[in-house]
Amino acid sequence: MEQIGVVGISYRHAGVEQVARLSIERTQLQERLPALRAALGVSELLYLGTCNRVELLYATGDGLPAGDLRAEVLEQLSGESPSSGHAPRLLRAWAGESAIEHVLLVACGLDSAQAGEREIAAQLRLAWESAREAGTSGPLLNRLLGEALGIANRVQRLSSGVRAPSLADLAVERMLSHLGTARPTVALLGVSPMTRRCGLALAAAGVPLLIVNRTLAAAEGFAAEVAGRAMALEAFRERPEPVAGLILAAGGGTALLGEATLERLAAPVAHRPLAIDFGVPPNLDPEVARRARLERIGMDELVQAVEEQRLGELLRLAPVRAAIDDQLARLRAEMASRAIGPQLAELREAFERIAAQEAERALGTQLHDLAPAQQDAVRRLTERVAHSLVHLPISGLRAAASHTTPEVLEAFFREAHLHRRGSPHEPSSSDPTAPYSS
Repeated sequence: MEQIGVVGISYRHAGVEQVARLSIERTQLQERLPALRAALGVSELLYLGTCNRVELLYATGDGLPAGDLRAEVLEQLSGESPSSGHAPRLLRAWAGESAIEHVLLVACGLDSAQAGEREIAAQLRLAWESAREAGTSGPLLNRLLGEALGIANRVQRLSSGVRAPSLADLAVERMLSHLGTARPTVALLGVSPMTRRCGLALAAAGVPLLIVNRTLAAAEGFAAEVAGRAMALEAFRERPEPVAGLILAAGGGTALLGEATLERLAAPVAHRPLAIDFGVPPNLDPEVARRARLERIGMDELVQAVEEQRLGELLRLAPVRAAIDDQLARLRAEMASRAIGPQLAELREAFERIAAQEAERALGTQLHDLAPAQQDAVRRLTERVAHSLVHLPISGLRAAASHTTPEVLEAFFREAHLHRRGSPHEPSSSDPTAPYSS
């Protein structure tokens, strides 16, 4: 557990503009992640970027505890050397058990702007896939992400009868209110978890949909799901179809639509389209939208609207919090036991070696006149006794591992001459105090 760390920024303590400033385009992840891992000096790294958070999840190597990397992360993501104290004010950091707890809370939607929303699990899975493709996710993060997404799936099954609210639900409510009783076309720009949820809800309400995406094939696939039409982004930019609303949730660091396109979309004075922008950075430049007289709702407005509902949702999700606590306790015990596994194996071998040495000494002196079959019986008995005796301290250490500090366990192994890997006290092969020398 001590090797896991998280550094991040979210809507909870910073504005969307700050989140956008530190975000990485998805198309750049394959190149950026290995370089980031090297710059931060960690062995494993995952980047999670959503409409309201940017987080780096990392693991250290050689059993070293995760340190506070806020200053290093801020410098790498912003490209600037932060002034003293700026990184701790802007970024949040978790290490060890608190980092694992944070990942579980994120996966289950309990740390989201809209508590309980399910899109975050899909976004976390995409982030994990990107890290694996970039070769920066290893055994520790793979195990943790597998556990996090597993409990997220179980939580979703437990609450299958309840549709957990989402920022997408709020966007759909705003859009339907804007449309009124009419059902004109709404354009969804980008194929993402947010636009998918919006599209399914709008289609169920009888709203015709136009799916716009950089890649036409992806737009066509989504359009088939919602009985809509598809259009390539470049074609939409050049010849935008009249629509009553725009919902944008696409990656990329530049605005999707220029001023000329927005002016053509806003030309019908009687029913100017409403734009709901999930982009971080924004998919529509707010100033350009204002000049085009296009009403735009961005992430700041959406997050502010859902904060009032958050407490009630957290109370509803209390059983989810309890399930996370149970999972965390199990992981704590399992990972703590795994961390001292090599030392427990050494302890078992040491007991067996000592018992075998004493048996051979006795068979060479007091018991030297025993028949060969009797000597073999003594050896087997000694081995069974060693197994029984070592079971007690091993069971105790496994149980204690999740309730004590690494320093306490280190003290035990040091006194037993069983040193943890990487320990500065580990004796060399020439050390006269090497384990159980006779």
